[in-house]
Amino acid sequence: MIFILGLFLLSVSAVTAEWQCSIIPGKLKQIDAGSGQVYGVNDNGDVFQMVEKGWQQLPGQLLHVSVGPAGLWGVSSSNIVLKFQDNKWKSVTGLLKQVDAGGDKFLAGVSSQDKVVCLSPSCTDSKSSIVTFTSLDGALKYYSCGPFGCWGVNNVNDIFFRNDVTPGKCDGSKWQQVEGKLIMLEVSTDGSVYGIHPSGRVYTREGISAKTPTGSVWVIVDFCATFKHVTYDAGSLWLLSQNGDIYKCVDENENTST
Repeated sequence: MIFILGLFLLSVSAVTAEWQCSIIPGKLKQIDAGSGQVYGVNDNGDVFQMVEKGWQQLPGQLLHVSVGPAGLWGVSSSNIVLKFQDNKWKSVTGLLKQVDAGGDKFLAGVSSQDKVVCLSPSCTDSKSSIVTFTSLDGALKYYSCGPFGCWGVNNVNDIFFRNDVTPGKCDGSKWQQVEGKLIMLEVSTDGSVYGIHPSGRVYTREGISAKTPTGSVWVIVDFCATFKHVTYDAGSLWLLSQNGDIYKCVDENENTST
């Protein structure tokens, strides 16, 4: 099933995108796209990778999965941190409820107590099961990183940006609150930021660049539907509906202009 969904902007000067979306077979509770790959987890904890012919199941069970420049990572229902290495999941020291592999070869995540941590590239590249996470100040329930920095949301859905994050200093320097409310957000490997409002509506951040890493304004993506999870990579927006239906959306304007 394919349908067109318009993007209605909060900023009059912004350019309207036109999303063509198709429903993808299957049901997922969480999905992540990065570095040209897409992975997801269903309600049973089964892990899947999107391949040319559709979803292909991976071994093991997870609560959350993430893929990006730092590799393929996940956490189990017991909050054990796992890295996919040599075609199997290998545990490392640390307990987290959510991880993000979208940073510049460093890993980021949060614990069940909303403690924020990151793992340096030297540790994400290592095959050692003993790693040392760096703790950040503050508390977040969801944290995601990209080329221009890291974004997160706390337990009352406030939005924060972490300044001065680099591969050599993945903990950055300080938090900067950004206006708005989101229950979760994802930063793509090109720096784009998409998130889900408490109402289930999808938003994206306009104006993000290396010079203005926090962007300028939140823009609503009017899909005339509500969603629980969003992720974006390589021109494709992936969405999960409230009951786990999977949607893949492509901007028709970008396709026309290329």
